[in-house]
Amino acid sequence: MFAGLMRQRWIRWDQFSTLAKPLRARLQAEVDLSWPAIIQSQGSSDGSTKHIFEMGDGRQIEGVHMPYDDRVTLCLSSQVGCAMGCTFCATGQMGIIRNLSSAEIVGQVVAMLNHHAHPLDRPVNLVFMGMGEPLHNFDHLMAAFEVLTDAEGLAIPPRRITVSTSGLVAGIQRMGSLARRPRLALSLNGTTDEHRSRIMPVNRVWGLEALAEALGRFPLQSGERITLEYVMLKGVTDSLEDARRLAAFARRFPSKVNLIPFNAHEGSGYEPPEESRIVAFCRCLSEAGLPVSVRRSRGQDVGGACGQLVREGQSRHPKIP
Repeated sequence: MFAGLMRQRWIRWDQFSTLAKPLRARLQAEVDLSWPAIIQSQGSSDGSTKHIFEMGDGRQIEGVHMPYDDRVTLCLSSQVGCAMGCTFCATGQMGIIRNLSSAEIVGQVVAMLNHHAHPLDRPVNLVFMGMGEPLHNFDHLMAAFEVLTDAEGLAIPPRRITVSTSGLVAGIQRMGSLARRPRLALSLNGTTDEHRSRIMPVNRVWGLEALAEALGRFPLQSGERITLEYVMLKGVTDSLEDARRLAAFARRFPSKVNLIPFNAHEGSGYEPPEESRIVAFCRCLSEAGLPVSVRRSRGQDVGGACGQLVREGQSRHPKIP
């Protein structure tokens, strides 16, 4: 694994003494400007680490390194900020600032693996669930995907890379047309158009029926399922009626459900559900015959859990669904 880039992780252009010194300096400067640098790391009590990256233009993003017994999962950002304006997500408070380049996306992976001295034979999972809507940055995302999966790049199998979207139907269709692509996850979070539109403005453009139709047409490999991510908000999206509607939606295509109890952050106005409600919700889905898991988000104590990633003090642009 990681045959090309990781073998050369300690090599810098200024080490190539056969090249003229001004050329070495210019080449290294271009790399330093295009690849993000880790400027701060915060370790969580659960073993995960939230990293703050700074780009060449001074903009900052966040990513999370999550080690498990048999693998490492990296949560990656695709944009500085986010245009989607989901009311339960801290990143949405920033608005959209800019897309990341493919080099900045790949650079997050290399920087975190190097920082943690990652063994070359240990599997890596990549999830685009950090800052930004990945399908709003489709071209740079897929250019990075090619480098991440190429045998002379990081050689990460495509099945180990998951892209999570808030529900951009046009992007889902475009991704489904590719011969090589990541796995797909949908951040659903609501089971009626009224409720979902209230917490996720994108639903006013592409409602639940349009989403279900797009997911039903999405080409899946043998055994592949679409992941439905569902944030549980106390008194908002956690009723048993929601569970039954979610089950009906999920049965329309091969899927699995990942329940995410809300991760609190300042000013959100939401609370996580009671544990008994999580258990009852999960049981309802399981009895409907759906594969279901509960994501106990890691990095909560350092603001690195789902929906908590935000860089303060960066200018915000208008939200654009």
